[in-house]
Amino acid sequence: MSINTSAATAGTASNSSFTILLGRILLAVIFLLSGFGKLTAISGTAAYFGSMGLPVPTVTAVVVGLIELLGGLAILVGFQTRIAAWVLAIFTIATGLVAHTGWADQMQMIQFLKNLAITGGFILLASSGAGAYSIDAKRD
Repeated sequence: MSINTSAATAGTASNSSFTILLGRILLAVIFLLSGFGKLTAISGTAAYFGSMGLPVPTVTAVVVGLIELLGGLAILVGFQTRIAAWVLAIFTIATGLVAHTGWADQMQMIQFLKNLAITGGFILLASSGAGAYSIDAKRD
């Protein structure tokens, strides 16, 4: 009796690509919304960044908003996914260390741990790549 392993492998690859796509969508949503929000409310974002003591708050607001929006878009469509995932992983850890280190406050600890979890997702994505349902797959 012979088992058709190529059909089983194709099914597994398809399932894997679908779950990678789903993961990309879920990771991208927070960055797309956050980046769009920052870029459409620069003065408010800059004021908040200034209150945190960040340098050149307006420039920082624009840069952060662009990283979030463009990085989220790259992850969503699977364009330069490994690079975008590493950039957003580093960005997310840095954000946690800048904005969520008041760990005596349980909400700040939860926010920091959320950043760690998101970073883990990006590291997995950087390792696995974008999957078949992506611009990256069409370019290879």
